[in-house]
Amino acid sequence: MPSPRVLIADDQELIRTGFRLILTARGIDVVGEAADGAEAVAAEQRLRPNVVLMDIRMPTMDGLEATRRILEHGARCRVLMLTTFDLDRYVYAALAIGASGFLLKDVTADHLAAAVRLVDTGDALLAPSITRRLVQRFASADRSAGDGPTPAVHRDLAALTPRELEVLTLLGRGLSNTELAQALTLSEATVKTHVARIFAKLALRDRAQAVVLAYETGLVTPGDT
Repeated sequence: MPSPRVLIADDQELIRTGFRLILTARGIDVVGEAADGAEAVAAEQRLRPNVVLMDIRMPTMDGLEATRRILEHGARCRVLMLTTFDLDRYVYAALAIGASGFLLKDVTADHLAAAVRLVDTGDALLAPSITRRLVQRFASADRSAGDGPTPAVHRDLAALTPRELEVLTLLGRGLSNTELAQALTLSEATVKTHVARIFAKLALRDRAQAVVLAYETGLVTPGDT
């Protein structure tokens, strides 16, 4: 696999420098840096990275708006959000609009490099317990209040077969493909086929959006296991 091309967007120069050193030392190409969201949007268009490490809280334009602008124009890159707090409303909003996961800023060097390589393959970076708590905290409240983020997903589940609805429900509960196969008594290859069809039918980018969608449509509710 070719090395992913990475753009680092963070208003703290020390963070950008540290992440650059960590990634380049592990054979990952850092193609650029940005100090705010507006710079990140411009740099993504100019440099075409595979992965953007995007700080949520930045001046001029925050990471959420920058992510929205990057992804709504059909960019093929993946966005990993950087945050100080694991249960952050802005992280939930970012997942809803298409970010592929999030990292805490105190992430270890090896975890940072592994996360970049993972999302570059097209997978989502989900720590199931944290992501599930995050979505539980904000999805229901935003839906009832009517002021939540507008997800970049198709909400009509009518196109799914009963089996695909079952798979999406379990995806929303944080199950891996291996766990899905065990729960449904299917092969992993069959599970992957179902997952791929769900993503195609609902225009989902990855598992992060699948989790958000499962909660927002009521397939999964807080407390489900």
